[in-house]
Amino acid sequence: MLLREDGSPKLRQRARLRVRVLVPPPVMPARPAKQPSAKSARPRPDAAKNEIQSIARNKRARYDYHILETFEAGLVLVGTEVKSLRDGRANISDAYGIVRDGEPFLLNLHISPYESRGYSNHEPDRTRKLLLHRKEIRRLIGAVEREGLTLVPLELYFKNGVAKVALALAKGKKLHDKRDTERARDAEREMSRVARAR
Repeated sequence: MLLREDGSPKLRQRARLRVRVLVPPPVMPARPAKQPSAKSARPRPDAAKNEIQSIARNKRARYDYHILETFEAGLVLVGTEVKSLRDGRANISDAYGIVRDGEPFLLNLHISPYESRGYSNHEPDRTRKLLLHRKEIRRLIGAVEREGLTLVPLELYFKNGVAKVALALAKGKKLHDKRDTERARDAEREMSRVARAR
């Protein structure tokens, strides 16, 4: 037995052999694809494109105005307004658009207060900002201010879960124009009735 200088026994160190065993990782079963939840506000990109859910239509607009050009605009809304729109509680028959300080706004769009609200709610007839491309805004400014046209909302709808409004640049009809429209509509109805009878 060998002793160290301090008197403790000196043990021989054996060479240790390290062996590594390569084991493949366990095979896990494939996970099924995650289904989107029913609560998700926006559908997935692979869903059907341009899914449109109509909320309100301005039927009177095509009777009172000559529609010259249409635009699709987004709306700046608060949470209770969106929830009320999902319930279909909106009226756009009295609404119209203006351009103020280079920004388009929609006035008199009535969105009823949300019934199941918490401690706060929105103002039903507040002025709402419209979201358009800069090029479209320039076109609206030129048409409304110089040409004297009117901005009229045609339809309010959800497109892929986002609230949109279809706006039209329109020129007001005279009384005789409205009569012509009624005559044409009546004639068309009469022709379709005769065609069905055959």
